[in-house]
Amino acid sequence: MKEEMKKNASPIGEEIDIEGLDPGIRRPVHLLIRAGIVTFESCEGGRGHHFPRPTIRFFGGKEEGFRAYAVLEYGGLSVDTIRRYWSVIDGELTGPAWEVELLKKCVDDSPIPRGKV
Repeated sequence: MKEEMKKNASPIGEEIDIEGLDPGIRRPVHLLIRAGIVTFESCEGGRGHHFPRPTIRFFGGKEEGFRAYAVLEYGGLSVDTIRRYWSVIDGELTGPAWEVELLKKCVDDSPIPRGKV
């Protein structure tokens, strides 16, 4: 998990290239990472995908959800729901983490200009 987080983390201003990321979720994930938010799971959603809607999961304290919401809305993306959740792993409560669902896939895959987030 730590190696995956290092691979996804990027200093603000650098280009971000995450192999295997669903095309319909790339831009929102890039916006969050550029803003310093550590994502760990994402899916563009829909038939044949793990989530029914575009979803991004990320780590952070109680304020991080508000920050993610602001970044995505400022980036022109419509957030449907955002929540903090706990998982049960091997009978143990684990978390919390954040999850955000977008209203629709993001088809704009153009580069994100530096300094926009």
